[in-house]
Amino acid sequence: MTTKAEFLERIRDQMRTTPGLFPASAARRPEHPAAEAETIRRELVERWPETLKTFRLEFERVGGVFHRVASLDAVPAVVGRLAHEREARELVTWHSAALGADLAQALEACGLAVHQMPAGEVVGTERERLRAIAARADLGLTGVDLAIAETGTLVLVSGAGRPRSTSLLPACHIAVFDRTALVESLRQVGVILEAWHEAGAPATGAAINFITGPSRTADIELTLTRGVHGPKEVHAIFVEQDIRG
Repeated sequence: MTTKAEFLERIRDQMRTTPGLFPASAARRPEHPAAEAETIRRELVERWPETLKTFRLEFERVGGVFHRVASLDAVPAVVGRLAHEREARELVTWHSAALGADLAQALEACGLAVHQMPAGEVVGTERERLRAIAARADLGLTGVDLAIAETGTLVLVSGAGRPRSTSLLPACHIAVFDRTALVESLRQVGVILEAWHEAGAPATGAAINFITGPSRTADIELTLTRGVHGPKEVHAIFVEQDIRG
């Protein structure tokens, strides 16, 4: 029987063979989160091209697929192509207010049956019905609240019009974002989350999902399998034009 010490040492051995890991350290809690978050945003106005380049590199390194388009109007064409390649028929999407635009008609023109989540909170049997739709959908389309360059991670805050099921249940998750979602590091994310908590935004009391590439599961022999507990594919579509104007 493997002891706890032996088990942890095996993990350490595997970590030593992984290239490019950065040192971890505890970050201080910001005294003035809103002011610090604004400073981060202001600095990223100048640095976002380099930040996007790093995000793409890390996102692709963890198995994500990156796309870049000029405006939101070009997003349905990318989604339609992905649907055609996968013979996908059904798509579930965040509500247009949460996504930043109403793309339903353009997506339907691509031959997809589009299920848009309602704007308000749902409960009981209606909630179960919508979850079943998400579970059978081939594609899930969401926005992105933060995109972390350091790790290639997408951060999604759930809430009314933006349920977790949209990104977690379909086999292929497609996330749309612009430069305003970009941050450089996990440290910056901590500051912004504190600022959001103070302001009660973007969705008070909601769950926050950190998505780093497709779902991965490894058994005791370290055989890696994708898609057991989430999407097999994660696509990020970067929109050059700011989504919210």
